[in-house]
Amino acid sequence: MSGADLVLVGDVYTVDAARRWARAVAIRGDRIVAVGTEDEVRDRVGAADEVVRGACIVPGFQDAHVHAAFAGRILLNVNLDDLATRDAYLERIATFAGEHPDLPWIVGGGWYNPIFLATDGPRAADLDAVVADRPVFLMNADTHAAWVNTRALEAGAITSATPDPWDGYYVRDADGMPTGCLQEGAAYSFWSDVVPRATVERWVHAIHMGQQRLHALGITGWQDAWVEPDLLRAYRSLDDAGELRGRVVTALWWDRHRGVEQIDALVDQRAWGSAGNVHASAVKIMLDGCPETCSASMLAPYEGSFGREHQRGIQFVDAEPLKKAVVRLDAQGFQVHQHALGDRAVRSALDALETTRRTNGANDLRHHIAHLQLPDPEDVRRVREVGAVANMQPFWAQPDPLIETMTKPRVGDRAQRLYPIGDLRRAGAVLAFGSDWPVSTPDPFLQMEVAATRRAPGSSDGPVLVAAQGIDLHAALAAFTRGSAYVNHDDDAGSIEAGMRADLAVLDRNPFEGPPNQIGTTRVRMTLAAGHVVYDVS
Repeated sequence: MSGADLVLVGDVYTVDAARRWARAVAIRGDRIVAVGTEDEVRDRVGAADEVVRGACIVPGFQDAHVHAAFAGRILLNVNLDDLATRDAYLERIATFAGEHPDLPWIVGGGWYNPIFLATDGPRAADLDAVVADRPVFLMNADTHAAWVNTRALEAGAITSATPDPWDGYYVRDADGMPTGCLQEGAAYSFWSDVVPRATVERWVHAIHMGQQRLHALGITGWQDAWVEPDLLRAYRSLDDAGELRGRVVTALWWDRHRGVEQIDALVDQRAWGSAGNVHASAVKIMLDGCPETCSASMLAPYEGSFGREHQRGIQFVDAEPLKKAVVRLDAQGFQVHQHALGDRAVRSALDALETTRRTNGANDLRHHIAHLQLPDPEDVRRVREVGAVANMQPFWAQPDPLIETMTKPRVGDRAQRLYPIGDLRRAGAVLAFGSDWPVSTPDPFLQMEVAATRRAPGSSDGPVLVAAQGIDLHAALAAFTRGSAYVNHDDDAGSIEAGMRADLAVLDRNPFEGPPNQIGTTRVRMTLAAGHVVYDVS
């Protein structure tokens, strides 16, 4: 063997089973052909066409739960996630509307719940003051709620006489009139039934935007956690044109208003949607909402007045129908990706997987449960027992304003169980990390810092969210590489070893050097996907 297209030199963290370090990686085509010291690699491959030196080289990251296309669509429209006040939101919305007078709707997202805590959510009247001539629909940062103006309420025929949907509600004033904040199913049904659908062409632009951002962060593969047919067509179109450079698992959306009769259509989508870099092999089932709005499904009521008003939250798919669905999906060879935050939802997810294994037998479908925000301690050990992967979003595991002002008052002492990443790891569960972007940052290093410190990024002291649940950087980086590649059925990626696909990130510093609160300062200089340079700052 001689010659290489590219040799990367630096502190190479292989993330192999032995956690070995090396100094050089040689690449030919789409494969890693040698790993070792500079001399060892030179002896094996001889001359290289190009040598790139960096401070550190790691496997390309994979995001196990992300909404790349949805995030891209927000970036192409009204993006509020970098702002911190109501007035700043309104200024940006007004500016965007003024710059796009021909758009029939103003859409976007990224507003932050705690900013509107005093008014029980944002108000249509505020939007009316800046956009009165067209409907406005803006998802919040966690995508569980929407902010709309009066024209949008009129477009949806939403009045004081409109009943709440079973899977959500309208925030209302004292007279029962919806105020402009739509929660859970009220937001989703409005999004799907009233807001004009994006064309396949617009979804292609959105994926392009999302992919560009992910590649700049060293991310070479992802699982898109909410994919309906038009979005799948856009992924398919982009891949057919040779422009999808990341490897993508598309989690097909489970319609909670229907049952197992929808599986035949999902089988058809998998058949025409899977080829090249697109793998339509998973199905996403959303079981509940989130504790901040008392819509996460809980075993015991929420605290105080929240418990009287919202009781135990909302479960979108009840336990018995869920078991039937998961058993049937497993039998059809689908990976099942369950969203579960509250302890009742987590238990239902585990019970469904336990029933499925008992009914169908063991297999290698690598089912996973996303978020696991408040599992009951008795259920933490069950994640490994039922063969599920714990798909965690580590950036949320910090004492931010959402946790402090909304989550803790609603869950009380149960806050000591928030995001038990450490306990899951100690119980032997496979960990995979994902960002849930645009819910929060897609930057793996910021997320890994929080996983290690359980503090706000950059903090060396101050509040900590359940310190015992922190994990070290080795485990965090493995969850963003080996773990996420595992859940994505990508056995050719996740570590730096000869024969593996050349998905790699070249960094400007070694994140293992220095204190944990500097992990998030690490930047990516170059990203390679299947041996191709897809991002380069030089």
